[in-house]
Amino acid sequence: MPDIIQLLPDNIANQIAAGEVIQRPASAVKELLENAVDAGADEIKLIINDAGKALIQVIDNGRGMSETDARMAFERHATSKIKNIEDLFRIKTMGFRGEALASIAAVGQVELKTKRTEDETGVYIEIENSQVVKQEPVAAPVGTSIAMKNLFFNVPARRNFLKSNAAELRHIMDEFIRVAMSFPDIFFSLTSNGQQVFHLEKGTMKQRIVQILGNSYAAKLVPVQEQTDYMNIYGFVGKPETAKKTRGDQYFFVNNRFIKSAYLNHAVMNAFNEMIAKDSFPMYTLFIDLDPSQVDINVHPTKQEIKFEDEKIVYAFVQSAVKHALAQFSITPTLDFELDPSIQSLDAVAKPFTEEKRSSASASSLYKTFTQKHQSHFIESKSELKHWKSLGGTEGDEPGKKLAGDRGSLVEGESAKMQQLHPINDQRPTTDNLLQLHNTFIVVQTNKGYYLVHQQNAHERILYERFALAVEGRPIATQQSLFPATMELAAADAVLLNELLPDLHHLGYMLEPFGNNTFVIQGTPADVDHGNEKTAIEKMLEQYKHFSSDLKFSKREKLLRSLALQQSIKAGISLTDKEMKALLEDLFNCSTSNITANGKPTYLEFKKDELDKMFGR
Repeated sequence: MPDIIQLLPDNIANQIAAGEVIQRPASAVKELLENAVDAGADEIKLIINDAGKALIQVIDNGRGMSETDARMAFERHATSKIKNIEDLFRIKTMGFRGEALASIAAVGQVELKTKRTEDETGVYIEIENSQVVKQEPVAAPVGTSIAMKNLFFNVPARRNFLKSNAAELRHIMDEFIRVAMSFPDIFFSLTSNGQQVFHLEKGTMKQRIVQILGNSYAAKLVPVQEQTDYMNIYGFVGKPETAKKTRGDQYFFVNNRFIKSAYLNHAVMNAFNEMIAKDSFPMYTLFIDLDPSQVDINVHPTKQEIKFEDEKIVYAFVQSAVKHALAQFSITPTLDFELDPSIQSLDAVAKPFTEEKRSSASASSLYKTFTQKHQSHFIESKSELKHWKSLGGTEGDEPGKKLAGDRGSLVEGESAKMQQLHPINDQRPTTDNLLQLHNTFIVVQTNKGYYLVHQQNAHERILYERFALAVEGRPIATQQSLFPATMELAAADAVLLNELLPDLHHLGYMLEPFGNNTFVIQGTPADVDHGNEKTAIEKMLEQYKHFSSDLKFSKREKLLRSLALQQSIKAGISLTDKEMKALLEDLFNCSTSNITANGKPTYLEFKKDELDKMFGR
């Protein structure tokens, strides 16, 4: 039997390594940008075509390389940063893995031009499939220009797994932002298909954050700065009002390297406790500097996840630094002790609560029902509560005319057997006597009981079905704007909105790109309030990004759900009888009326016989 184990050829070994290092165009962008930073450049330009599939080029004015170094850089395990094993644990530079350029050369056609200050001419190298095709001297400015063309040209199966151009461009922008955010003292630019997306001049950390995340943050950033012998932390957090439903604007850097850390994110969230809604996320850009020996950055292939030697110290330090910053700038919540004068004049507030009054109050049966367990069924219909009947009419009223009196049954609502059913014809509710509770719920009577409808969930279902019909060929009418408004978005949001424009057009939005991340709003659906167009679109984008973490939805499905959620009438808004009637008629004409697209119930059914049982009838 012949021997069957053999060494892989270099080009195949490089392609296998590339599978780990270069997963998509953004991976190559990250490695090339980090190499440019390490070369000491103070001006770095990124040029991409076709979302990086056709071209990724990084031009820097750093130190450049000699002819020998330029050839060696593409060999496997070639690095200028590690000479012995101890160096591996003292890494302070950005790119350091020895396979990066070798991997890029294995899955793309690479052209390199580089020149050092002391050399008269530069060197030009062309590599394809890990083989040097051409090498010659060339006139070039000091620094390095490296271009990778036709990514995965020799691995078509990998190329087929790439997402749409808009999705790949967003990943590239994410990597670009992470590097650019770390080094505000370096000029960065990003050009996509000949159009400049980012032009980031050198400046302060705050200026860089505003350049990247948008002018809306200019007056809403709180500086964080704490120093100890063990570690330093500095950066900015957004004021509570900037909190969003998505995690987008959250950046952690350890020794200037972007990291993802759910543990440290939890520390920041704790610092914001009770200042923002539970389902919201604060904006932050925080830098942690500590001894490299206290951090292991080699626990993840892309170095985005790291391990601290003492995580608890870092957690406590981050939390206290953010809390201290918020307290210093009077952001932390305070209690408002000033009562309305009309409330202060009431007997309950103004007069002392004597022992006599205390014993009288605690002896009442009403007091007992609220302070002792299992007392709710003892609430007396006479005594203290006899005036409640006036809410629903006189004692002799017919049951059908006392819809308001059904409030009493809602007290026991949690114990009721609640069913979520699509109403069949004989249970279809009448919309004659409607009652709105807490500006959120609508009580509607049926011949077998009543429905408790949640107005926001109901409207969400109606809008979702209306939008679904619109994108399938029944476009929603557009209300032309007399004075078109312009809106400027962050670069990443502009790319996202461009991707959604065709579907938005079916849904009644007429938007046109106006260059430099700006859009002109020519028209909106008739039900969007005039003057509220920008806010509606910004909230829709925020909601869309919130759904984007769920991969099971298509792009169109996420858009429909986002718009339905964002445009639905919110809880807490008072409705007229006419509005309630229209809402319910629209709801029960839906193909699926009992749940929202996200699975929340639009109404709950309370049956009359179950209510009778509760009252012992």
